[in-house]
Amino acid sequence: MSKKYMVIDGIRTEFTDEKNILQVIRKAGVHVPTFCYYTDMSIYGACRMCVVEDERGGIIASCSTPPKDKMVIKTNTSKLHQHRKMILELLLASHCRDCTVCEKNGNCRLQMLAARFRLTNVRFPNTHPDRCIDDSSLSIVRDPSKCILCGDCVRMCNEVQHVGAIDFAHRGANMVVSPAFGRDIVETDCVNCGQCAAVCPTAAITIKNDLREVWQALYAPDKRVVAQIAPAVRVAIGEEFGLPAGKNSVGKIFTALRMLGFDTVFDTSFSADLTVVEEAGELVYKLENGEKKYPLGNSMPLFTSCCPAWVRFVETKYPELLPYVSTCKSPMEMFGAVLKEHYKPADQEAGVETISVAVMPCVAKKYEAAREEFKRDNVPDVDYVITTKELILMIKELGIQFNEIEPSAPDMPFSISSGAGVIFGVTGGVMEAALRHVAEQNNEALREIEYSGIRGLEGTKVAEVEIGGKTLRVGVVNGLGNAENLIQKLQRGEEKLDFVEVMACPYGCIGGAGQPFGYQSVKQERATGMYKADKSAIIKRSIENPTLLNMYENGMLKDRAHELLHVHYGK
Repeated sequence: MSKKYMVIDGIRTEFTDEKNILQVIRKAGVHVPTFCYYTDMSIYGACRMCVVEDERGGIIASCSTPPKDKMVIKTNTSKLHQHRKMILELLLASHCRDCTVCEKNGNCRLQMLAARFRLTNVRFPNTHPDRCIDDSSLSIVRDPSKCILCGDCVRMCNEVQHVGAIDFAHRGANMVVSPAFGRDIVETDCVNCGQCAAVCPTAAITIKNDLREVWQALYAPDKRVVAQIAPAVRVAIGEEFGLPAGKNSVGKIFTALRMLGFDTVFDTSFSADLTVVEEAGELVYKLENGEKKYPLGNSMPLFTSCCPAWVRFVETKYPELLPYVSTCKSPMEMFGAVLKEHYKPADQEAGVETISVAVMPCVAKKYEAAREEFKRDNVPDVDYVITTKELILMIKELGIQFNEIEPSAPDMPFSISSGAGVIFGVTGGVMEAALRHVAEQNNEALREIEYSGIRGLEGTKVAEVEIGGKTLRVGVVNGLGNAENLIQKLQRGEEKLDFVEVMACPYGCIGGAGQPFGYQSVKQERATGMYKADKSAIIKRSIENPTLLNMYENGMLKDRAHELLHVHYGK
């Protein structure tokens, strides 16, 4: 049977299961511009930048047209060139043009395409609307005046995340993207995941920037500023400095943070080990006592609690499941509590204040740090959260040549972490780390867990694992839409699971909204980088971390683990 092919700009290109012409074009090595196309979301076809010309001179949208055998198309003709330039001119005619002070200057797709098509003049008068900025959220900022109505944020919020905090409102020239009834975003059920900001091609939705406060703390002589770095940051930050996707740059991050003025730097993988120990213990307790101690018995699984956007999703849409969400704090909040407790005596003696800064791939962590549940005596355990992208801005602002600096190690006494703690940053990592903890202490058991089916970037995975003579049925989901679908199956009795890991962002923390933007292939490289870091780790299981064991036996966690490491939502 002969293979199917298309002729693209005179070049024969074979195709198999590509869903549209655009995918075949990209396979041929041609980058047709788009604003509203993402493979993970439905076809919208609003921007019309991806149009191509068929052999009869007809104009078709390549994103919404399926490929046909022996189809002949052109991606670059005089007609198409003028068409695309006209679209860009019309967009710029109603767009804010303060590019030099824009949050997305240098990373704006509209700006990039205007430069690509050499638009040096816009013939139409500027009808840029004067709309109010919505900065009510702790995680994102909405600037409607920079919206180009591509619909990316709407489809992400509704189709992928099933949150529905924003949608199109009004019609025609009055159309806007807005929460219902024109409310501020904080008044909606927004879970602060920030995925809307991740896919926004302009600066209509951006991450809230907290760098001013962090710089002030770094320059203050009476502040001890400590930093913790989340596992997923190490495999993404280097992309902005010319390093390949997935490259483990954690040593360079430690060095850069010290150059920025941080007094001590730590790896959140250490507190991920704490989370594993506490969460695995909670799982064992539920399996043994669930029928008596939980409202619905063991008919519902124990859900992980590391992801604040997932916790918020449960609070707003499925509050009846809160008793089944682990009481463990996230690794960030566990480390925040531990660090404040560790430095308390030295702070009192020296008359300084410890400021805890977390470098996270996750935008929802900003919201989590501000929650009342994570404050003691009205003081937050984590004072500021900055994203990977914010740290990149700090490094660039100071002129640090990230790809040239030498790596260094984290500070004592929390400098040791396991490979299990590192893989928290990829979907399935929390589950694998917990199963390692309760499995037999041998390499064969670890290999069985690795190949059980919980690894991979699929949205939903279900696996059965033999642990201590018992068969555990576990689930791993990433993306809140997938989480909701699984919840509904559990409620209908179509699925029975013991333990479920949920991460709100597609692909897990490696795809967090605070990370540099990357398509699925980039996120696959990041995942590979996480598992490579695990392979090179001397310690594979969290319970084998000697620093952690000492804290339980003789340190601050002796008789205080529940107080410092657990939280109760929905009080």
